[in-house]
Amino acid sequence: MAHGGLATAVFYQIYPQSFYDANGDGIGDLAGIIAKLDYIKSLRCTAIWLNPIFDSPFGDAGYDVRDFRKVAPRYGTNADLKCLFKEAHSRNLHVVLDLVAGHTSVEHPWFKASAKATRNRYSDYYIWTSSVWQNAAGLPQVNGYSNRDGNYVTNFFWFQPALNYGFAKPDPAQTWQQPLDAPGPRAVKAELKTMMQFWLDQGCDGFRVDMASSLIRNDPGGYGIKNFWREIRGWLDKDYPEAVLISEWSNPKQAIGAGFHVDFMIHCGEPAYQMLCNPWGEVRGGTKVHGGYFHREKPDNLEGFLSNYLAHYRATRKAGFISLPTGNHDFARFGHGRSNAEQRVFYALLLTMPGVPFIYYGDEIGLPFQEGLTSKEGAYSRTGTRTPMQWKNGRNAGFSKAAAKRLYLPVQTRTDRPTVESAEANPDSLLHLVRHLLALRCKYDALGNLGAFKPLRMEGGAVNVPFVYQRGKGKKAIVVAINSSSKIIRATLPLEVARKPLLAENVEVIGRNLCMQPVSYGVFSV
Repeated sequence: MAHGGLATAVFYQIYPQSFYDANGDGIGDLAGIIAKLDYIKSLRCTAIWLNPIFDSPFGDAGYDVRDFRKVAPRYGTNADLKCLFKEAHSRNLHVVLDLVAGHTSVEHPWFKASAKATRNRYSDYYIWTSSVWQNAAGLPQVNGYSNRDGNYVTNFFWFQPALNYGFAKPDPAQTWQQPLDAPGPRAVKAELKTMMQFWLDQGCDGFRVDMASSLIRNDPGGYGIKNFWREIRGWLDKDYPEAVLISEWSNPKQAIGAGFHVDFMIHCGEPAYQMLCNPWGEVRGGTKVHGGYFHREKPDNLEGFLSNYLAHYRATRKAGFISLPTGNHDFARFGHGRSNAEQRVFYALLLTMPGVPFIYYGDEIGLPFQEGLTSKEGAYSRTGTRTPMQWKNGRNAGFSKAAAKRLYLPVQTRTDRPTVESAEANPDSLLHLVRHLLALRCKYDALGNLGAFKPLRMEGGAVNVPFVYQRGKGKKAIVVAINSSSKIIRATLPLEVARKPLLAENVEVIGRNLCMQPVSYGVFSV
């Protein structure tokens, strides 16, 4: 998939415990995903990214792995995952697993052995200080965990000890900091490759790497981490040339330069996605205020977004792909507090941009962010974006046959809640718009992942609206116009487009004169 497949790839991200419960225990499972593969295929998606499905105590929703080679029993078995690979492949769908490379659970056998006072094979698999009285030089740490005389470094929560990939420039005063070529870091890297190989041999099509840029410490310039992933990429290109590597890095110039095929622009430092939609929003006086380009009363940051995006796009377009996803499990859903029209314009933009599209489950029907939920498995403020998929009217919105109190998280109780069933029945639904946009993307290479991208300067438009850009491949060119504001916008296009749009809502073009109603979009052939 990694080469030709990515040129036309569209990913669907699944939070497995919230997608579909096939066995009635209140938690989504692998059998449930298999049951919905035809639905995913109907969206014109070509690949699936699964959030972690490995055995875990689930202190952090599976990002605290206890056994990298075992499927968590609540999802099924290794045989079920292998069956998912087979069933997906029979539909020309690929499956990418979440690779938690930087840490494990404290319940992982490696860490249990590493925490022992006596030296053993796993003592240096994690980062420990030399003494319990010694801090970790500014790194997050847990003190006094076991009889081992030292403190361990964590990556996120206290129960996620950081694996030891070494320090690019160890501090001589901190004798516990090991160089990259020390036995411990070398052994951990070998374990990572062995685990990846295990699942690739079962039929996995690649990995999305959690916190991909964070593995190596004291790494000025990032040379250590870039060389690390280039080595992994070189191994994959040789032994598993179709495997795809997707990074949680949010710096495509660095990530793709380090060997990844795809990188997201969504968080971890790069503000491009926030400039578009500010997915968390800003709370003022108890009211959530949305910023970014998709703030209909005051769209801003378009120039900032374009400057940032174009710098990464120009540096990576011949080597890999940028993804602007509809959202993910770490962000409030885009539709929270926004109208259906605003969501439609948002997807019109995202699904006509270059790079690899990623659709977070439920975004295609406007699944809402649920406020006020008690934290579940370390989600805290993210809990409301991880609620069950709503499939149909009736009990538990079709997610599960379990009693409501047993559900992983509650479904929305409103009578007008969005469901796949209601969306299928409504030809003007967000679901059908997503299908139309992806059909256009499939039909016209100019709109595809590899099509060229060129922002167009408008005569008479405001500073931030409309956002008009040209996509192209070969002799074919397509123009997309986006008005995210609450105002009627009139402007002059720098080139003439077909009067009849390929797809549009509330937009009119006569010659080169463009008239856009509030919160509108148009896709035009040149």
